[in-house]
Amino acid sequence: SGLWPFSTLGWPDQTPDLAKYYPTTLLVTGFDIIFFWAARMMVFGIEFMGEPPFKQIHIHGLVRDAEGQKMSKTKGNVVDPLEVNEKYGTDAVRFALLVSAAAGADVSFGEERLTSARNFTNKIWNASRLIFGRAGITVPSKAPALETLEDRWIVSRLNAAAEKANRAIENHRYHEAADAMWSFFWDEFCDWYLELIKLRTEVPVLLWTYERAMRLLHPMMPFITEELWQRLENESGAKLGKSISLAAYPQSEDALADPAAESEMATMQSIITAARTLRAERKVDRKLNVPGTLYAEGAAIAVARARSEAIGKLANVTLALKEGKAPKLEGAVRSTPEFDLVLELPEAEGERDRLIKENEQLRKVIENSDRQLANEDFIRKAPEKVIANIRQKKAEYEAQVAKNLAALDRAV
Repeated sequence: SGLWPFSTLGWPDQTPDLAKYYPTTLLVTGFDIIFFWAARMMVFGIEFMGEPPFKQIHIHGLVRDAEGQKMSKTKGNVVDPLEVNEKYGTDAVRFALLVSAAAGADVSFGEERLTSARNFTNKIWNASRLIFGRAGITVPSKAPALETLEDRWIVSRLNAAAEKANRAIENHRYHEAADAMWSFFWDEFCDWYLELIKLRTEVPVLLWTYERAMRLLHPMMPFITEELWQRLENESGAKLGKSISLAAYPQSEDALADPAAESEMATMQSIITAARTLRAERKVDRKLNVPGTLYAEGAAIAVARARSEAIGKLANVTLALKEGKAPKLEGAVRSTPEFDLVLELPEAEGERDRLIKENEQLRKVIENSDRQLANEDFIRKAPEKVIANIRQKKAEYEAQVAKNLAALDRAV
């Protein structure tokens, strides 16, 4: 194993491969074989080649099973990579491991992480189908003019994601790069930008942003990004390149940062989220347009007026806009430092009955949790993970009861 870095390149003969590829830049290894693998290669490299075989070593944790135990054939908890890749997809397995690989920590290899990563892969695929159907496959060679708030915002957020990903990769914090791209593509690009551009007829910035997002994602999810990138064309109708792996990795640019757009967009998102949350809490039919009043001042009222159509469409509400603080807060209310939102939701009395019934059920569950936690025999025998889960759930149930009581008080 110590001879591997140069024996595979033709040593002891002085081959072109040996001259080109020795020494390499980076070794990636688990902490458990530093002596058996990394140190041995360094000793042999210095002895036979006159210099170490690599300039840096990235040391990561071990991949353990869902219970945190080391995988072994004796325990029967070994995962077959071929079976897992077949079930979830290679990119999803790769991404699940990457996003979980925090520095200095082992990775728990569980179904939940794999399912989340597969869902993210599906999100990329489905979003791409929507984009190709809406905007075609021709990528502008230059950044189009940023004429709308959402265009300025998404380009600024893409720029921030590029900055985070580059910095994280440079510092060998690959999980942070994966997390930055997950957050950008799913939370910002799909959940907000794609929804907003549905209200428009022209979307010149869409493919420009999408293509750069694919390049940023490529090191983390190489197969799906290569497949999708190869479907794109330049303005002459030619392919963008031989492979996405040979395309330049996007860098951040100060000129693309737009703090004003991000601030304005954050206010609009807060208003839409507040309305959606109120609707969800009261279980209002998604198709039902709800009237209401938004009380706000300063920048918030200006944003509400300028973006009233988008707010109305995305939250399915029709809002009267009033400058200033609400004279009184009652009924379905969401209050923040920036605004007060009051929605006129239907079936207020039915909602009151629902909250009362839900609290009765929650109190029964809380009482059952209390009995379990007061049982010394159960506490002694149950795994700590089970006990911690019961305590966490109990706290969540108690928080929901308090939330329901507050809603009942407002409805009085």
